[in-house]
Amino acid sequence: MSIIYVLIPIAMLFVLIAVGIFFWAVRSEQFDDLNRQGSSILFEDDNKASNPASNSVHNTETNHPSAADSDVQAVKANANEPH
Repeated sequence: MSIIYVLIPIAMLFVLIAVGIFFWAVRSEQFDDLNRQGSSILFEDDNKASNPASNSVHNTETNHPSAADSDVQAVKANANEPH
C-alpha cells in the first residue's frame, strides 16, 4: 500500500511534464499549419526533381541484381525444399 505514495507523485509529475510540453508546442506555433505537412507528400520537391537518379533506390541502367533480389531468390529456393 505504501507504493501508492510513490506512484501518485510520479504520475502527477508525468502529467505536469505532458502539459508543459503541450503548452510549449502551442506557444512555438507547432499547430498553426496542420494541412501543409499532410499535403506535402503529394508534391515533389524542386531539388529532388532536378536529379532523378538520386530518388531511386535501384539503378535501373545496370543489369546487376541487388542484394535484396538474391535474398528473395534464396528464400524461394529454401521454401521449395521438402522438410
